[in-house]
Amino acid sequence: VHVRLPESAGWMKILVTGGAGYIGSVVSHQLVGAGHEVEIVDDLSTGFASNLAGGAKFHQMSVHDVGEILTPTAGFEAVLHFAGKIEVAESVRNPEKYWQQNIEGSLALLRAIRAAAVPRLIFSSTGSMYYGDGTRPFDETNEVRPQNPYAATKAIIDLMIAGECGAGNLAAASLRYFNASGAVLAEGRWLGERHDPESHLIPILLQTALGERESFTLYGTDYPTTDGSCRRDYVHVSDLAEAHLLALDALEPGRHEIFNLGNGQGFSNLEVLETVRTVTGREFPVLIGDRRPGDPAISVASSEKAHRVLGWKPQRPELADIIADAWAFHQAVHAEIRF
Repeated sequence: VHVRLPESAGWMKILVTGGAGYIGSVVSHQLVGAGHEVEIVDDLSTGFASNLAGGAKFHQMSVHDVGEILTPTAGFEAVLHFAGKIEVAESVRNPEKYWQQNIEGSLALLRAIRAAAVPRLIFSSTGSMYYGDGTRPFDETNEVRPQNPYAATKAIIDLMIAGECGAGNLAAASLRYFNASGAVLAEGRWLGERHDPESHLIPILLQTALGERESFTLYGTDYPTTDGSCRRDYVHVSDLAEAHLLALDALEPGRHEIFNLGNGQGFSNLEVLETVRTVTGREFPVLIGDRRPGDPAISVASSEKAHRVLGWKPQRPELADIIADAWAFHQAVHAEIRF
């Protein structure tokens, strides 16, 4: 799938933090394609220089130092904040790293935004902070009770942003994602999901299909679901990116809005496994492991508010399409590694 460009209300000078990462890079390409002037801040600790959007000005620096470029005379009209650590297991092992990068980094950014009087902010948040039994899709009114330090940092930053909006005229939105997936082709190059170490289901399965892993381990087959495996909401990264541009046009001064972004459909781990086998045409060993602590049986988003307020609706909702795009990306990466 190629990057789609929703209509925008007007030209803006925009700063994107974490614009060399997975979602941040796709959004940056969309912003440039829509005609905005884009500058990117990324320390490249987990992002990739090859992801950077052509036409965007790049600053290799920490988000902690963003005040050096986000100044009162710089003329930025919006900030999109993606810079942060995202690995749940790592956050449990090393929570201080997440307090320092996510919370302290976001605080430095908010200080700079206030000093520079930037009017708009969109934050990359997470649906993993919700708590419940999964009997109905999570909407924005569900209880927030983070189960790990990573999710806790996102919830705290949401509260920080809400405070900034309440104290002044900042117009902001937190977009709470549910399992960004897939890949897009931009400037002749696939932009997809890759982490080191990899901890997300679809990339792990595709790496196994490529022979980069000996086997795949399915954690838990005794959940109270139709096939005994966990159900999750996977949303195409191109759809997530479009929501950011739509949100930019819908922000209101002094208000902090929260929008859940998901497919609205639940796909079980076994369904994802079988779809990967079908799309790739590859067979590989599957091991059965015990449940992982803290894994809910079902986590699916309600994006009704985003549809009602932003006019947003996923355009690539089919699991096979999501996996096919991710497969194209992983094949390209595999070829680069080999040659």
